[in-house]
Amino acid sequence: MSFSIQAGCPTVRECESAADMADAVGEIYSSEAEDAILVWNLVPVRLPYGYDLAALIDDLVPLLEEIQRPEFSETEVFWGSDTFSAEWRMIREGDSLRIQARWHSTLGNYESLLAERGDSVVPTHVFVSEWAKVLQRIVTDIESASVELEDDDIFLRAKALLAV
Repeated sequence: MSFSIQAGCPTVRECESAADMADAVGEIYSSEAEDAILVWNLVPVRLPYGYDLAALIDDLVPLLEEIQRPEFSETEVFWGSDTFSAEWRMIREGDSLRIQARWHSTLGNYESLLAERGDSVVPTHVFVSEWAKVLQRIVTDIESASVELEDDDIFLRAKALLAV
């Protein structure tokens, strides 16, 4: 498979409240917590929960919603963390997604290797289910920690994605 994610099981810190889901993710996971691992054409890329995933979550949830719409044909997303910075152009090809990536920075400095490996083509349902593992971990941890969110929009949308 050219795309997969290992969600891991990061340790959760106490957090009573946060402005939104991204802030909650940054608060409940320490920098020493276990990372998620994104595997792109057999190249593993670390995604620290408390940093990268906190920065990506506000773009990830709308992206997953968009690519599941019947009328979806193409989109672009910019992952803007300084340790996971990339531009992904995603194009529907039948029941799959072709992901064309421009890699700017990753933990471990794998940008050249990732670029050499080329596009990733993955069935849309697999792409969604791989990211759902990460969302499930985050939603479960936020609920278990009873974090009060001032703005729960992305959190509720993430839960809705998981309920499908």
